[in-house]
Amino acid sequence: MTQPSTTVTIVGGGLAGCECALVLARTGVDVTLFEQKPGLRSPAHVSDYLAELVCSNSLRSDERTSGVGLLKAEMRALGSEFMKTADNCRVPAGKALAVDREAFAAAMNARVKNDSHIRLQERCIASLDDPMLAGAECVVIAAGPLASGELCVSLAEAAGAEHCYFYDAVAPIVWTHSLNSSIVFRASRYGVENGGPNGEGDYLNCPMTREEYERFYEALRTALRVERHNFEQMLYFEGCMPVETLADRGPRTLTFGPLKPVGFVDPRSGRRPWAVLQLRAENVNAETCNLVGCQTRLAQSEQERVFRLVPGMAHAEFARFGSTHRNTYVNAPEVLAPDCSMKKRPHVFLAGQIAGVEGYVESAASGLWLGLVLAARQRGLALTPPPPESAFGALLRHLQRPVKYFQPSNAHFGLMPELGKKAHKKDRKALYAARAEAAFTQWLASSRTTLRF
Repeated sequence: MTQPSTTVTIVGGGLAGCECALVLARTGVDVTLFEQKPGLRSPAHVSDYLAELVCSNSLRSDERTSGVGLLKAEMRALGSEFMKTADNCRVPAGKALAVDREAFAAAMNARVKNDSHIRLQERCIASLDDPMLAGAECVVIAAGPLASGELCVSLAEAAGAEHCYFYDAVAPIVWTHSLNSSIVFRASRYGVENGGPNGEGDYLNCPMTREEYERFYEALRTALRVERHNFEQMLYFEGCMPVETLADRGPRTLTFGPLKPVGFVDPRSGRRPWAVLQLRAENVNAETCNLVGCQTRLAQSEQERVFRLVPGMAHAEFARFGSTHRNTYVNAPEVLAPDCSMKKRPHVFLAGQIAGVEGYVESAASGLWLGLVLAARQRGLALTPPPPESAFGALLRHLQRPVKYFQPSNAHFGLMPELGKKAHKKDRKALYAARAEAAFTQWLASSRTTLRF
């Protein structure tokens, strides 16, 4: 059986795949979207919904003085369905944008299923030569970093080079009611991110004295970890480093990193703690919390033992344990053309983390961009990329700049061209942001006819 002819076929119903499909559908392009769930799931997926948020529920900073905050603003300006849904499903997280992950996935799932231009099919596509892909003018591979081994092999063969990979870790989630409210206090760092139910802050905080921290640190450092297979090389993305791996770097690494106490005062002592473990609401009613910065590959029994040493978490009940999983991606500068098509298979396009971006927002942005490119192509037009001074343009440029060791990247100011003038460190982010906004606004005005929205 072969797939009936269609304009665009997308493999993968994650963030990039759904965003790409919705952009194309918005412009009247018919799309076939293949997703292996609910029949098959990767080890990291737990929901039958499309657009499942596998790791954290945080989409990171929403401030325009951050790279990812700028990228979100640019996506909103481009009519991103991902951003519309995220904004509608947000939960308190200070200056960050965090969402109720179940509500978010349910909304995206309904949006895709109810669109008359999107034909959703449950099927695992294991090869670029799968007969179900025959007849499509364009094939978008948005299978995500957890793509099946068979598809990864097919992709590597088509790329003509061995594919790369790293391992990603996710943090545990605990039930909020199981925390000790006489110890855990609500606050945001420096009190500048207030927005909790009584204006006292969006985060729950577990303060540690030096002795408590050292006990926790020693237990963390010596705890049993899930062993890798002999054929696996554990290459982690720096932004998602397991907390125990960070601890291996030295006793103060955590107190200057995810457990830094700066900007907090323990209400019990009136003094700054030696360390603070923060928890962020997972859903609107805050029934569960994510241990911020505590992604881990500890054995499950060890996670219970070690994290219950944290003050306020002695009786913590775990709604989800932390884990690690393989993230697959290609060497984008070598494999992809500027339009994100494969150099050796021009009708095959890559979107999302498998294309070489990192993070929820960046993956959705990749799908958004590819959808806009393909929609314009249907009308015989070519869409010029945003300037590299913008967050979007800088992220796309990252996929084209050859480097000795390519790795996926988040959106950040380091991807943008230098300012070209001296500036105080405290002013640099604002200057980058102002330049990016001006450049993107100018590009958007000149591209509206091509974008057609």
